[in-house]
Amino acid sequence: MTIAKTIVLFVLAAAAEIGGAWLVWQAVRESRPWWWAGLGIAALGAYGFIAALQADANFGRVLAAYGGVFIAGSLAWGMIFDKFMPDRWDVIGAVVCLLGVSIIMFAPRPA
Repeated sequence: MTIAKTIVLFVLAAAAEIGGAWLVWQAVRESRPWWWAGLGIAALGAYGFIAALQADANFGRVLAAYGGVFIAGSLAWGMIFDKFMPDRWDVIGAVVCLLGVSIIMFAPRPA
C-alpha cells in the first residue's frame, strides 16, 4: 500500500469517527434532532470498516497510529465546525502526534 493510500484511509477514518462523535454530541448536548445521533452512529460504524482497510495487518499498530490522526483531526474539526482556536500547545502536541504516526506507520521494518 502506498503512503498516499494510507494517509487517505486515515483521513477518511478520522472524518467518519470525529464526524460521527460530533453528530452524537450535537444531538445530546446541543438539542439537535435525535436523528443526528442516528447519523452519528452510522458514521462511527463506517469508521470501523474504513480503519480495517489499512494494508498493515496489525490491529494494534494501525489503531495506535490512528490515535495521532484522531488528535490532530479533532483539533481541525473543532476549528472548522465549532470555531475553536487551538493554542500553540495544541498545535505542538498535534505535530508531535503526527510525527509519531509517521514513525509507527512508515518506519522501515524487516520483511
